Amino acid sequence: MNTKKTIIITGASTGIGKATALYFAQKGWNVAAIIRNTDDINGFAAYPSIVTFKLDVTNGESITDAASRILQTFPDIDVLYNNAGYALTGAFETTTEEQVRKQFETNLFGVMNVTRAFLPHFRNKKKGIILNTTSSGGILTFPFYSVYNSFKWALEGFMEALQFEVKPFNIRIKNIDPGTVKSEFTDNIAFVSNPDYNNYAKKVQHNTLAGYKNAPMPDVVAKTVFKAATDNNFKLRIRLHRRQDLFSSSNGCCP
Repeated sequence: MNTKKTIIITGASTGIGKATALYFAQKGWNVAAIIRNTDDINGFAAYPSIVTFKLDVTNGESITDAASRILQTFPDIDVLYNNAGYALTGAFETTTEEQVRKQFETNLFGVMNVTRAFLPHFRNKKKGIILNTTSSGGILTFPFYSVYNSFKWALEGFMEALQFEVKPFNIRIKNIDPGTVKSEFTDNIAFVSNPDYNNYAKKVQHNTLAGYKNAPMPDVVAKTVFKAATDNNFKLRIRLHRRQDLFSSSNGCCP
């Protein structure tokens, strides 16, 4: 009988997701590592307990298919970690409706739909943990991050309300706010340029990226995620930074 615990991790090919997948595997867990592109797999070969699944969080059919394959491979899931996402930044006036919708489809509706896919499993077993990578951008706002802030605030509100719905089934929800982390996240920030705003925007963007230079590596977050998955409490928000650090810095926002 397989007594290993199992975690599902979205956005597992890079950064926090990859570090978390490796850390949980090293701790003896099974890991269902969700990736969008199979070409992104790197570093998992040494860990047979990590099984990769291709899934596009913006595609409902993809989510349904992947959920079925994951549950066939790992019939008993203990933790779902919603981590996939990217940042859209720049003056709101310049962003298109398509860009805004893509940000929400990936970072908010994707989380909702993946969560919905596995809630019946947790509800039926009367146990489960749903972890989410949130952000200081879900409790504070930053210039040129208006779209990013809006979905992070929505995610915080959604999960805060959902925790009450699922608590009778012994399902715990925890939001992990990592602060700034040195990872590929910054490489994937989509910055929308506008000459009327660029003098100010470029300064903000420069300060934001500078804030990542001395930031901790993703493995620090992975250890926090592991603690959240194993500490048996119902605490909703877990922050890896002090709030005063955010106010004392002009760096901007984080993952």
